[in-house]
Amino acid sequence: MTSNVDTHNSILPTKTPLYSVIEDDEQNHAVIVLASGLSERLGQSKQLLSKHGEPLVCYMTKMALATKPLAVIIVIPQDQTAIADAIDDLVHQNTIIYSVANLIPETGMAHSLSLGIEALINLKMSLINRVLIMGVDQLLLDSNHIIELLAVKRTVVASSYQCIEKASSTNKSKSNIVGLPIVINAERLKQWQPLLLGDKGLRHLIRALPSNQLSTVINHQLSYDIDTPKQLLYARQQHWLDA
Repeated sequence: MTSNVDTHNSILPTKTPLYSVIEDDEQNHAVIVLASGLSERLGQSKQLLSKHGEPLVCYMTKMALATKPLAVIIVIPQDQTAIADAIDDLVHQNTIIYSVANLIPETGMAHSLSLGIEALINLKMSLINRVLIMGVDQLLLDSNHIIELLAVKRTVVASSYQCIEKASSTNKSKSNIVGLPIVINAERLKQWQPLLLGDKGLRHLIRALPSNQLSTVINHQLSYDIDTPKQLLYARQQHWLDA
């Protein structure tokens, strides 16, 4: 599969990772942080919104680092220098972090994920047996939920939560979402990569799995994200984001 991938990590001779890698073979995972969205409905880069005094993309990457992965791939939009600058210190302080530039972020999350998978393949780390995939806008995601996902041994372990759909002011329906953050067997993820096209993501592939290959971890707090100015205002009012 041909893609425009720019993977880099400036490694200094005296640099050491901030987080050590654990020895347990069952925990030999990598993380892909999907952070290349253009935030068009929001009107500003959600990656740069501040939580506890740091950009969301850094906050979520540090949460990924806390799981002690073998590698962290951050997919960011090309030519968004502010986002690249925001993660620059993390990249230079951690040998396991690699940033990937998505040259066509407007094509959707599936392409962004495909670039992250390709970057992992290029690392040629045979010890990686699972991949944690996460975004940056689930404001109430915490380490405990990620630990629960990693603790389950299935081909796919997905997050599950209810999303309220506002069909009208008087008729609101709830739909069950199965999605990010998600942990997927590394070999299965590589097999799925050619099927990730444009905005056609993992959902249809996950739905086709037999029940003995899929587990879910319920966390309804994951339904809170920030796609619109109204959602951003609410998040700040709740002190989930800095003002």
